[in-house]
Amino acid sequence: MSPQTPENIHQHELIGLTIEILSATDKQRIGLKGLVIDETKNLLVIEPFPTATLGQRQRIKVPKKDCIFRFTLPSGEQVDVEGWVLKGQPENRLKKSIRKRW
Repeated sequence: MSPQTPENIHQHELIGLTIEILSATDKQRIGLKGLVIDETKNLLVIEPFPTATLGQRQRIKVPKKDCIFRFTLPSGEQVDVEGWVLKGQPENRLKKSIRKRW
């Protein structure tokens, strides 16, 4: 399998990547940073990084379709992804091709 790049992030494993929520319908989740620990068809499960105001928090389930995410790849490169691109079963994303619209 090829290394994770911004162009093919939708076809790779997201579990273990650092994530930040840039936009969400639930305004309380905007700015949330953490680690992706699980993924389902419609949700990402995030373990937030502890902060002075939040302290240690429980895992948070975030709907994919309602958010824009910023992932940090193992190379340190950051990529912004609209949640609808990630929607679907993780094992089926490999088959999914994204058509660019210009």
